[in-house]
Amino acid sequence: MITNLPLAQLKNLTKTYTEGKRRRVILNEVNVTFNAGEFILILGQSGSGKSTLLNLMSGIDAPDSGDILINEVVINRLTEHQRTLFRRQHIGLVFQTFNLIPTLTVFENVISTIQLNGRVTSVQKKEVLALLDQVGLAARCNTFPDRLSGGEQQRVAILRAVAHQPTLLLADEPTGNLDKETGGAIIQLLLELTRAARKTLIMASHNLAYIPLADRVYHLEALTLQPQLIENTPPG
Repeated sequence: MITNLPLAQLKNLTKTYTEGKRRRVILNEVNVTFNAGEFILILGQSGSGKSTLLNLMSGIDAPDSGDILINEVVINRLTEHQRTLFRRQHIGLVFQTFNLIPTLTVFENVISTIQLNGRVTSVQKKEVLALLDQVGLAARCNTFPDRLSGGEQQRVAILRAVAHQPTLLLADEPTGNLDKETGGAIIQLLLELTRAARKTLIMASHNLAYIPLADRVYHLEALTLQPQLIENTPPG
């Protein structure tokens, strides 16, 4: 359910990198508010700053100036340790590369985000098994990642990102390494899991086919986010 309550806010967000002796501006005074329960699609060419934006919102990276508020917490003003704890509790991350731990089974990979937040209960173990069953991977719970297909690995990565019930899910080109059919199934899974739990999904992509699925679309260009109007044409 979409609400008018702001979940994440970017205020005058600026980020630069130094390349050799040159200073490169990636984001320049970005101001935007994302509401709870939305699916936000951020489009942009490779190198436009999409991954940088998500890294900033997750607290992995810090801005040069401006503020990032998640649930009214200004995360860039936290210490690195505090940002890590905040991310573990409130944010789920899905990447283009699956980033599964090869020495852990499917079940162990999924439950790892819960373990980072404390002791795992029997109820939580059952919930993880239910998630695996929901995506057709219950029979593979004791399998190691190298035995899975790319689509299966990404399903595991998504379940790992949502298992600890984060408020915000950030997905960076989650279908970039998958074929069209598998990629479409992955997007549907992301939406199914986040909408059912009334979570917010912010996804960076270059794929225009995902526009009709989004509640709001932004283009990252000219160092800032430009909103795109989504027109819903009635069937006729």
